[in-house]
Amino acid sequence: MSKYIIEGGNRLRGELDVKGAKNSVLTLLAASVLTEEKVVLRNCPNISDVDTMLKILGKLGCKTQRDKDGTVIIDSSGLSSYKIPCDLAKELRSSIFLLGSLLSRLKRARVVYPGGCDIGLRPIDIHLAGLRELGIKIGEKHGHIDCDCTHARCADIVLDLPSVGATENLIMACVFLDGISVLRNCAKEPEIVDLQNFLNAMGAKVRGAGGSVITVEGVKSLHGVEYTPIPDRIVAGTYLIGAAMCGGELVIGNACAEHISSLIAKIPKSTCKIYPRDDKIFVSSEGRHKAVPKIETMYYPGFPTDLQAQMMALQSISDGTSVIVENIFETRFKTASQLCKMGADITVSGSTAVVRGAERLYGAQVTATDLRGGASLVLAAMAAQGVSEIDDIHHIDRGYEDLAEILPTVGVRISRVG
Repeated sequence: MSKYIIEGGNRLRGELDVKGAKNSVLTLLAASVLTEEKVVLRNCPNISDVDTMLKILGKLGCKTQRDKDGTVIIDSSGLSSYKIPCDLAKELRSSIFLLGSLLSRLKRARVVYPGGCDIGLRPIDIHLAGLRELGIKIGEKHGHIDCDCTHARCADIVLDLPSVGATENLIMACVFLDGISVLRNCAKEPEIVDLQNFLNAMGAKVRGAGGSVITVEGVKSLHGVEYTPIPDRIVAGTYLIGAAMCGGELVIGNACAEHISSLIAKIPKSTCKIYPRDDKIFVSSEGRHKAVPKIETMYYPGFPTDLQAQMMALQSISDGTSVIVENIFETRFKTASQLCKMGADITVSGSTAVVRGAERLYGAQVTATDLRGGASLVLAAMAAQGVSEIDDIHHIDRGYEDLAEILPTVGVRISRVG
């Protein structure tokens, strides 16, 4: 198994560019099967989750090509299977997004309950409830979900929660339905807007993404498109927190400051200067930061759960006490025990973590338990005194390109072993 070895204590200086957003690219790959013409996606990240989604598309009969510059080409004219392979689906949560697109294209779909990081329950009941409102027949047996949309119709649907996945799935399930479907209490994430823009560029008629009500007017068919996904706001936020923890001056390229405004608002202005300009974010950090009294994860535009672990790492060396409340996933504090091995003072009780800032962290052997938690350990190791070893970095590979190739360009002493 591969691991990272990091020698901490170095200030950051230089520029890091952000690739396309993982959580957008995976959805756009699922949506690419809605047309028989070629789809070209630019600036896609070289991460294992994208690899897995491309393997799934290949098993379904699609032809895919991936170039070193981040270009991915999908030809789904040969799409022949509506059954998502069990072994691959269990590796990738985003495989569930194929449910809506396969139903629109083939009128049938079979999926298994999706996998991904073990960060708590992520039920797809909201997805299925919405599909039933569209008249789609759904049967569940032995861990499989079989769907038939032969008699599907447009509908007015109210989501129980503003689920990103359910919002995206329902949009894709509605694109070919005769009439206008209305989705209410939708997720507002930038990735939803990106899906809308992608589909509309293919000839769809989707309106309202970014707000709580989205309308989808059915069309007869979609055509191919060449498209560049939005930059990854979570990767950009991770780099920003890394600069805050290590100190120095960092430029984050191909980034949208608006997408991480809730994070920027939490970074102490007295010790960390942040200057957004066009598609770059300039960060200058000096000295020990004051702890943020309370951080509470919320649906967008609130503070993202995908940056909670990284902010916990920052709070672990900030001056004072921070209370972190996790409202999205119930077991997303697993990294706390690993940070404590490095000298952090963190007490977890249910959905709340109390972080008392230590003067410094120390190098240790720790284990990545999930994607974002693994990233937080990398940041902690970068700021710690001494050498750290991070095991099970395959979790990190799911959402970050090889950090041992990227981070040394800004002064981080990191190597990959195994």
